[in-house]
Amino acid sequence: MVEYKDILAAYERVKGTVNKTPIMTSRTLNELTNAKIYLKCENFQRIGAFKMRGAYNTLSQLTEEQRKKGVIAHSSGNHAQAVALSAKLLNIKATIVMPNTSPQVKVNATRDTYGAEVVMCENTIEARHSTTQDLIDKHGYSLVHPYDNDNVIAGAGTAAHELLNQVEGLDMVFGPVGGGGLISGTSIAVKGFNPNIKVYAVEPKNVDDAYRSIESGQIEKNETIKSIADGLLTNLSERTFIIIKKNVDKIITVSEQEILDAMRFIWERMKIVVEPSGACSLAGVLSDQIPIENKKIGVIISGGNIDLNDFFNLIQNKIKRG
Repeated sequence: MVEYKDILAAYERVKGTVNKTPIMTSRTLNELTNAKIYLKCENFQRIGAFKMRGAYNTLSQLTEEQRKKGVIAHSSGNHAQAVALSAKLLNIKATIVMPNTSPQVKVNATRDTYGAEVVMCENTIEARHSTTQDLIDKHGYSLVHPYDNDNVIAGAGTAAHELLNQVEGLDMVFGPVGGGGLISGTSIAVKGFNPNIKVYAVEPKNVDDAYRSIESGQIEKNETIKSIADGLLTNLSERTFIIIKKNVDKIITVSEQEILDAMRFIWERMKIVVEPSGACSLAGVLSDQIPIENKKIGVIISGGNIDLNDFFNLIQNKIKRG
């Protein structure tokens, strides 16, 4: 089990490499909620998401033998780029297994910008796992799992650690939950800092396996993975399930429309780019499921990686039509 001391050690390890991301506020948001809301903007992190923290913390602790053999990860987006960049900074060979439906912009960044070898596979969980395992068996790569890894969880928790030291007197912290790595690290950091601070996890209603897992007492899975919050489609692991049961005060779910509304508010009123998964935690704050009046609330904005190709194609088509 990851402990608070592991978060502190991870922060010392990563702080010279990752960005200390800003806290942003909005008078309009505070007036709307009658609370003081502080957004921890991991969309300004390297590679555009909190994933850089866990990836770098993990790779920086590999043995010399593991570094020589290289690392492998499977991901279609933020984790892929985080592992690739961390490996580049540490001079470690990285191989990333990506489904053939991955946005080309993310494939290009992983391969061309950050220098990882990209291996494409079919767009199924089974294909990801089998392709990854075949390469591990062949080359002896070390797997960097996106959330089922103690060092990844500890690294993810450094975002909340920064938040707690940037804003005094928080009453609550909201964060998104998918596979559970970020909310696990967040909850350990928060409860280790002050056990009286409440921790709330926010999940899309369309993929509410974490919510159902806590209700049933066992890990549940989603029959479908249809949500605009594409970074939150994975199921909990046994590791993250145990941490969440221990440290998270409540999991709440939000609709696709609520996620879109929160995302639009951040874009329009605060002029910052967030992805749907990143806006999910604010959607939870605005959902009226948790009493927040007169509270100081930290909100983890997990990332801001949006594929803008479709948007700009629409604009270009409009220009062509005159």
